[in-house]
Amino acid sequence: MLLFLDVDGTLLPFGASRPYPVYEPGFAPPVAAAPPLLTRIDPSLGPRLAALRCELVWATTWMDDANVCVAPWLGLPQLPLVDWPDPAEEGAGAGGSAVSGLHWKTRPLVAWAAGRPFIWVDDEIRDADRDWVSAHHPERALLQRVDPRYGITGADLVAVRAWLDANR
Repeated sequence: MLLFLDVDGTLLPFGASRPYPVYEPGFAPPVAAAPPLLTRIDPSLGPRLAALRCELVWATTWMDDANVCVAPWLGLPQLPLVDWPDPAEEGAGAGGSAVSGLHWKTRPLVAWAAGRPFIWVDDEIRDADRDWVSAHHPERALLQRVDPRYGITGADLVAVRAWLDANR
């Protein structure tokens, strides 16, 4: 089972009017030029994500910086990452939406899954994405939208675990 994982708004919360917790995992950031907001990512999410027993795949514009900065912070190994197509080919770029109302990641993620069941955890998933995946992906898929103000929560992980338990 694949689990596509976004970073901004999913692991790294933003946009709330409250102060964010700052986490100190007990070691120096993995690289000297680590993004300053990295400490907003709860390092306890790494073991919780690994416990889902899915093939974790970065589905983020962080690209390899997710492996350089975020994976070590979470105690995760290097993960495969989706190589996004040229924005001009998809009709939208990173952070934008295609004219059809789909998120610009939707089609590339379905293509990357290559007919395998998957979970996509992101803060920008919409009903149009769910509808398109249902119509164009032959296997089961869970599109779990998280609130970017909080990032992935225990409730999100419970929902993912319940879906996995029902679909293995």
